[in-house]
Amino acid sequence: MKKILALVLALVMCLCVVSSLATEKEDIKIGVILLHDEDSTYDLNFINGVKDAAANLGLAEDQVIIVRNIPESNECYEAAMDLVDEGCQIIFADSFGHEDFMIKAAKEAPEVQFCHATGTKAHTEGLDNFHNAFASIYEGRYLAGVAAGLKLNEIKEAGKLKGEVPVMGYVGAFTYAEVVSGYSSFYLGAKSVCPDVVMNVQFTGSWYDEIAEKNAAEALIAGGADLISQHADSMGAPTACENAGIPDVSYNGSTVANCPNTFIVASRIDWAPYFEYLVNQTIAGEAIAKDWTGTIETGSVKLTDVNEAAAAAGTVEKIEEVKAELLAGTRKVFDTATEGFITVGGAALDSYMADVDTDPAYTPDTEVVSDGFFHESEYRSAPYFDVQIDGITLVNQMY
Repeated sequence: MKKILALVLALVMCLCVVSSLATEKEDIKIGVILLHDEDSTYDLNFINGVKDAAANLGLAEDQVIIVRNIPESNECYEAAMDLVDEGCQIIFADSFGHEDFMIKAAKEAPEVQFCHATGTKAHTEGLDNFHNAFASIYEGRYLAGVAAGLKLNEIKEAGKLKGEVPVMGYVGAFTYAEVVSGYSSFYLGAKSVCPDVVMNVQFTGSWYDEIAEKNAAEALIAGGADLISQHADSMGAPTACENAGIPDVSYNGSTVANCPNTFIVASRIDWAPYFEYLVNQTIAGEAIAKDWTGTIETGSVKLTDVNEAAAAAGTVEKIEEVKAELLAGTRKVFDTATEGFITVGGAALDSYMADVDTDPAYTPDTEVVSDGFFHESEYRSAPYFDVQIDGITLVNQMY
């Protein structure tokens, strides 16, 4: 009888827990602070991510509050505190320059979880309610680079290169580690299948400036680029490529609808897994990681469908082959063991002190090269690969 009573009591307790979790889920509110709006491919990616997560979790529409066009200023702090007043338990901001204002809000509202994409300070701030998140998008960019390299090989074999060697152009926003890591991994992906490729990078000084991005792409094309890619958030570069008939590898989403003749593929971070993680941790009353890094395995690093009308033959199959090697750990994006793959001033990259614990002087503090590769996004989620490797020329610099 005692055993039966114990089983009944345990069942009742389980039912109470389930009921409690369900009630907590119904009470969850997520606030999302965006630098721009749907016109920015970067911000649209977050909008789609949180909406997908809400649908997957069965959250109602009014459980997600999205605040658009919040600059990297005290307006971010004010927006965060407004979301606190609206009852949000989780508040997320999507731009690097939002971080200090999110930290300020986190200190004033310790009962709320503040989460931030691309930031660097969560692991050193010592706040239980402030967190950073990013993804190993360098793997996605590497895969997109493989597609670019195959296309360059096709152009070369057809005798249609503009110069003696394949040249890629890259439109970047700023000379930050996030951008450097992205264009370097893209270049290395291309180099893995097209060894003589070189790349020129032109910066715009803005995350979102359609005119500047279009002008930069046009300048790179005029300077001899056979293919263009980008780490900037508008349709400027893809439009310039479609107008000029130059192959394009985009970022954050497919541009095939507007650029059917030139778009090849795009890499992107799918933020739905992170938003789902935040909600599930909050419902369970469990801690949120200080630094969360999404991967191909978590479904956070993705490529769009390959546009086979513009891509080289065999691109889909090659991407799948390389992806399998990345997942197995038999291929590393920042491979320092293979002779000549990554060099700096002609020398092998066998040691590097990175700025992981960010301070105002960006002091290098952590050895990140070991076991034959550069360990990107392992010591914190935000990228810290800021090495200027051979084969890449910076046309200008923007900090």
